[in-house]
Amino acid sequence: MKKTTLQSIAEQCGCSITTVSRVLNGNAEKYRISRKTAEVVMQEVTRTGYVPSFTAQSLRSKRSGMIGLLLPSIANPYFADMASHIVSELYKSDYTTILVDTMEDATRLNKSARALLLRRVEGMIAVPCGDDPAVLEMIAREVPVVLVDRFYEQTDLSYVTTNNFKGGYEGTRLLIRQGHQRIACIQGERDSMPNRERVNGFRKAMEEAGLSDQALLAGNEFSVQNGYLSTKLFLFGPSRPTAIFALSNTILLGALKAIRESGLSVPGDISLISFDDNVYMDYLTPSITRVSQPVENMAKLAVKILCDQLDPSGTTAAHSQIRLLPEMIYGESIAPL
Repeated sequence: MKKTTLQSIAEQCGCSITTVSRVLNGNAEKYRISRKTAEVVMQEVTRTGYVPSFTAQSLRSKRSGMIGLLLPSIANPYFADMASHIVSELYKSDYTTILVDTMEDATRLNKSARALLLRRVEGMIAVPCGDDPAVLEMIAREVPVVLVDRFYEQTDLSYVTTNNFKGGYEGTRLLIRQGHQRIACIQGERDSMPNRERVNGFRKAMEEAGLSDQALLAGNEFSVQNGYLSTKLFLFGPSRPTAIFALSNTILLGALKAIRESGLSVPGDISLISFDDNVYMDYLTPSITRVSQPVENMAKLAVKILCDQLDPSGTTAAHSQIRLLPEMIYGESIAPL
């Protein structure tokens, strides 16, 4: 069988070797290579399983003892907490962690993943962004890759996540049981798998209660600013909600700031529930009711799956895809109507 090279990929795709090299290095946008051309190149790379020869040689060399960890935002307390647990678990297995903040950018994720491979990491744990698994699937042919928190819809990559649909559904049901009908949901990154599932859970609960026409939805990122701006618009819009479901703890903080600036109180004037847990939520006034994800267990399972894939004697299935149940933690931020 003929060996795959940069030249053979270039010939197959009808472009230059330089173009193929720039796409592989994550520089397609920088050199104004069209999205269509980049996709054609990556499809051919994925089909052939091509890895640059110097990378393959380095991967066969001496053990590095390093694991790559790719997160979308280390400024987010949720991901900072997750990173802490993952780093701690990897340390117990004698691995050093290289942490990369991909800043919720799929291009940055793919470029960073390739860079980590060149650094001879023995495996990767990633919270993916975007919806194309091609690059991580290609890398998984060389070193184990485990997704955590998020995953791709069509992939054989191992992942550990929360049942986000159930969390969105149960959080909304709690508000409905307390008599709330006009409920606002402030979402995060619209293309991320957890966000889509949480929103679907919210919509399903509202639909079952016959409240679809009362459901309000806004937002576009997991940030404090998004929570703040979206809440301001809801509070001064034509139909103020009686409750807000913030789909992350960062969104929650922005919502709280907007509510208090408006001279309103929680839960006296508006009830509030959040997705994600953090210890500070018990110290806010009022304490916050939230849907808690089992972050520590997700981290431990992700590391366990990765280490088992690195160790031929490991017991975990080669492709483990696990969803854990969320837990409701009750505070004082919801008032019955």
